[in-house]
Amino acid sequence: MTKVLITGAAGDVGSALLRELAQSEDSAYEVVATDIRPPADLPTGIRFETLDVRGDDPDQVIGRERPDVVIHLASIVAPTTRDFAHAVDVIGSRNVLTACIAHGVKRLVVTSSGATYGYHADNAIPLVESDPLRGNPEFAYSDHKRQVEEMLAKARAEVPELEQVVLRVGTVLGAGLENQITALFHKPRLLALEGCESPFVFIWTRDLARILQRAITQGPAGIYNVAGDGALGVTDLAGALNKPVLRLPVWLLKLALAVAHPLKLSRYGPNQVRFLQYRPVLDNRALKEQFGYVPDLTSAEVFALWQKAAGL
Repeated sequence: MTKVLITGAAGDVGSALLRELAQSEDSAYEVVATDIRPPADLPTGIRFETLDVRGDDPDQVIGRERPDVVIHLASIVAPTTRDFAHAVDVIGSRNVLTACIAHGVKRLVVTSSGATYGYHADNAIPLVESDPLRGNPEFAYSDHKRQVEEMLAKARAEVPELEQVVLRVGTVLGAGLENQITALFHKPRLLALEGCESPFVFIWTRDLARILQRAITQGPAGIYNVAGDGALGVTDLAGALNKPVLRLPVWLLKLALAVAHPLKLSRYGPNQVRFLQYRPVLDNRALKEQFGYVPDLTSAEVFALWQKAAGL
């Protein structure tokens, strides 16, 4: 029986993974869910242990449980202070990685992000796994994911016996899921920059859960972009939502944010306009052809599923 320990198990993705594992006909898993708080609905047969990745908990809990596989989901996506996000994303990942090495974990599965490629005008379209990682310093999430991947790359060279599955995930959507990205779709009109379609690639929450399940033993180690087929630009999203688009010149939005940010009227500054200008588009061929998983839903189908559940 494979023993699996999951960090960040109380989040949306963690909860979806727990449901998938609980419903699986394969009973070859012993699952330990960990987080700073228990999941809202912990499935029968899955144990919970409190674990805060920021301190000594990873070493103590992983050392006590001795899992074969660790699935590291704990991360900060919602807006917060940069110091707190760094403590969870970067220091927390280092603590988990160190504990995995110290206690002989066989495989580490990490949810990274397409944001680790960064938001740049010269990004390839689409991006493949061999493209450079240039997570922007002005975006905490993007910068932190890049730092974590650099840490993982160093460990692959120094500790090859610890297998790694690194998943660079696009925007996760599912019925009932709400976050700062979906908040954009609830507004009366969508914001766009002139000359920019700001394409989104989506992955269904359940597809991601199934990919994580496959990564436990079946999927080969490696680095994989995770997204449904296709991408949706602002024009596509506005058409689906039947909403108008407010298109602003880049210089005007930068000027507005340069005024609003110092006055604390916006948490974004002019440097962060790149988030709308140069969104990374992920090529998912390696996921399908090498890892062996074809997402059930395309990006458009994922968005339609979320849209219906959101009443839009």
